[in-house]
Amino acid sequence: MADTTAVSGQWRLKQPSIIPGFGMTLGFSLAYLSLIILIPIAGLIWRSASLGWSGFFSVLADTRTQDALFISFGTAFVAALINAIFGVIVAWILVRYEFPGRRLIDAMVDLPFALPTAVAGIALATLYAPKGWIGSLFMPFDLRIAFTPLGIIVALVFIGLPFVVRTVQPVMEEIDREVEEAAATLGANRFQTITRVLLPGLMPAILTGFALAFARGVGEYGSVIFIAGNIPYVSEIAPLLIVIRLEEFNYAGATAIATIMLLISFTMLLVINLIQAWSRRRYGHG
Repeated sequence: MADTTAVSGQWRLKQPSIIPGFGMTLGFSLAYLSLIILIPIAGLIWRSASLGWSGFFSVLADTRTQDALFISFGTAFVAALINAIFGVIVAWILVRYEFPGRRLIDAMVDLPFALPTAVAGIALATLYAPKGWIGSLFMPFDLRIAFTPLGIIVALVFIGLPFVVRTVQPVMEEIDREVEEAAATLGANRFQTITRVLLPGLMPAILTGFALAFARGVGEYGSVIFIAGNIPYVSEIAPLLIVIRLEEFNYAGATAIATIMLLISFTMLLVINLIQAWSRRRYGHG
């Protein structure tokens, strides 16, 4: 039965909430997060702790581990930066212009979401190999793309672009064109309108898309191993090194590398979120 509440000496019927109570939803959320995230992370840290501090730091000091971490995080950062630039351009074209094939291009943006990562890796390796359709064009300049860190960046750009486009696109659709017209009326040129009027409002969404693309790139495996070449100290990514350690039955070493990746990822994402929160306060959004 519905509760009754006294208001100014009169009794009125208190309507029950359609949404379940706070206690139920909070308990479900904590249980879900514990099963899916907290317990696996705790198990990962506990397993790596079996090495002790000396063993943990010996894994971190290993040159092969350092190079693999540098390649994974470095290529993911560069790819996310490229996606942050070109993703905004793609979103702008899709939002502001009408042209034949626009719906097709809009649908193609989501292709990396639906395409299996292994298929994407094989296709990219075939195209950018030294004898591939695109890779052969760069060979006269002695520039190899596939089987180098540059090939990893290409793969991560491919799988990360939708995160930026789909994050920025709805925010861009909400921007009223009258704002641009007002800026032009006040004497702003096109460049000033973009940099001082449009980009500040889009910056939180751009940072969110960048963070999502970066996070996806750091942990990407399927589309990278086919185009990376997997050469130790050159183009070997950290997720592949974890698999190698597992195949060697070095479970503690594998979990130690995974823990290091977790700590670095958490730190970088925390910094990005702090910058995003600052930009929202700075420009009055969110």
